[in-house]
Amino acid sequence: MALDPVVDDGRHGDAAVEEWVFTTWAVDLSIGAVSGHRVTGRTAWYWAAVVRPGQPLLHVAEWEVPVRAEPGLVKAHGLWAEHVCDAPMEQWTISNETFAAGLDDPGDAIGRAYGVPTAVAFDLEWYAAAPPVARIDGFEQAGVVHGVIELPGAARHLTETPARRWHRWGDELAPLELPNAYAHTDLRAVFAFPDGFVANWALTPDGFRQFAAHDS
Repeated sequence: MALDPVVDDGRHGDAAVEEWVFTTWAVDLSIGAVSGHRVTGRTAWYWAAVVRPGQPLLHVAEWEVPVRAEPGLVKAHGLWAEHVCDAPMEQWTISNETFAAGLDDPGDAIGRAYGVPTAVAFDLEWYAAAPPVARIDGFEQAGVVHGVIELPGAARHLTETPARRWHRWGDELAPLELPNAYAHTDLRAVFAFPDGFVANWALTPDGFRQFAAHDS
């Protein structure tokens, strides 16, 4: 389908479900990050993660967030986040400030995700690096990220790091399926969504991919 930047990168008020997902990763796999947001009627889901070698998965998940007049703004107890379109199909701002659960075993995110409370903040600018590619439920687009991820005792500055985003909408949405990870370092972002789907994403040189237990 042909994409209209203003229409298709805006809010689709007639859609029962609408979702935005952003990922970025260092080419040396020293860090990877996810930020996602889904509007489902009067409530929204928000999820985020930071993965780093030798460090716990920093996991954020809020599944009952009241939808505000500006749907890109997410506020819940102890959480503030934004996905803001600065220029359709060209630039987005991805921000948050919250406490993540530090999980030594990423698989713990499938349960109650109890972990060490860890302060985290994203202050990132996403820029398009290629035209969007249409999907049956929306589109995806390659980009780069500039900005900083604030972590306890350190700030990780990102410059021209590879990135990807997905914008999807419709009467209902299937899980966001990623290509399989054929080689990875077991850096994983795991989310158990309210609809029963579990995202188990492994960081690879090509970004986040679907983890398979038999991969090595």
